[in-house]
Amino acid sequence: MDFSSTSVVSRGSWLLRKWSRKIWVRASLFSIAAIATAVLAAMVAPYIEADLQIKLAADSVGDILNILASSMLAVTTFSLSIMVSAYASATSSVTPHSTKLLLSDSVAQNTLATFIGSFLFSIVGIIGLAAGLYSDTGRIVLFFATLVVIFVITTALLRWIEQLGKFGRVGDTIDRVEAAATPPMCEWGRSHRLGARPAVAIPASALPLAAESTGHIQHIDMEKLAKLADDHDLTIHIAALPGAYVHAERAIAQIEGRPDDTARAAIAACFSIGRHREYDQDPRFGLIVLSEIASRALSPAVNDPGTAIEVIGAGLRTLLAYGEACAKPADDRFAKLHGPNLEVSDLFDAFFNPIARDGAVLVEVQLRLQFALEALAGSAPALFGAAAREQSARASRRGAEAMTAAHDRAALAQRARWAGAGEASDR
Repeated sequence: MDFSSTSVVSRGSWLLRKWSRKIWVRASLFSIAAIATAVLAAMVAPYIEADLQIKLAADSVGDILNILASSMLAVTTFSLSIMVSAYASATSSVTPHSTKLLLSDSVAQNTLATFIGSFLFSIVGIIGLAAGLYSDTGRIVLFFATLVVIFVITTALLRWIEQLGKFGRVGDTIDRVEAAATPPMCEWGRSHRLGARPAVAIPASALPLAAESTGHIQHIDMEKLAKLADDHDLTIHIAALPGAYVHAERAIAQIEGRPDDTARAAIAACFSIGRHREYDQDPRFGLIVLSEIASRALSPAVNDPGTAIEVIGAGLRTLLAYGEACAKPADDRFAKLHGPNLEVSDLFDAFFNPIARDGAVLVEVQLRLQFALEALAGSAPALFGAAAREQSARASRRGAEAMTAAHDRAALAQRARWAGAGEASDR
């Protein structure tokens, strides 16, 4: 699933990309292609010269299609049951937010679409043979088309077998969330404020623009917003970033100028608002989902600190990628748009704070947390240093209050000394 380059993509492209991730889209496309193949086999037959030996082989196409029709229906049902079980497992043992990534898995979608399309191809072929729609040459064409379908089915089955070993497992889900969270983080690092200029003081004459509905901002069409600002000679101050929960009483933007009602409606339409958060433009959401996985693992019912440690590693890699992207920022693209920065403290609060809270009593989790914070502070001191030391101090205090063993508290205090030393060196 491609989450890259989504920071300034247009609303139409974003909706098309979001729509294409739905499982029924590929299934429908494969089904249409399969039916069209079976129909075309009868239509192109008059233009193909038949060979006697091939014609004899093609006489078996009816039996092959019957086998495909019966087996593909069973395999499709079986695959659906596996997918539903994986979704239920991810919801109960990982986090409900991760099911969106499983639903958009390309291997699962292609496999299911292949099975459904092959079933329909077989049914249409059987109906055509029974109705006498295929001439001898048409049966030859249908025979070769069936061979191609069998090859596609075999390839899909091999990929599906490989996928079944990890689909819906905790480790696989962590990898998926990390893969979904990293590109938006890198995009934000390269294009601060989605390409807008830094926030400035907003004059009292600016007109607030309220949200038209209640929900999370899923996407901001920056290109169209900039065009509207140029066309109507406006300066637009973005007040709410993707992921923010907005309602009719909260301004999503402040507008300098005199926009008419049509312009105001067009500006409001640039902010896509929905019930659920999306990964594409919301870097905090991926970190939140990762922390939810760790919190579930650290709950008394699960008691799996190893998974929490694995999540800390995933979050560390994501934040390190953000730091690398911030070191190579692109120029601000939109002169008449202003927006707030992505606060590092918010990112750290979203990811580290829940893990430090729920894993306060576990020294192994606290030590890995300190390791990750030290690594971040060392990789980009100006960017991460202050927030990392603050999180380190909070986590060490939580641990000291929660841990009952003196040697655990001493180990944590020793590991957290880097934050105090860094703070002293800054003075």
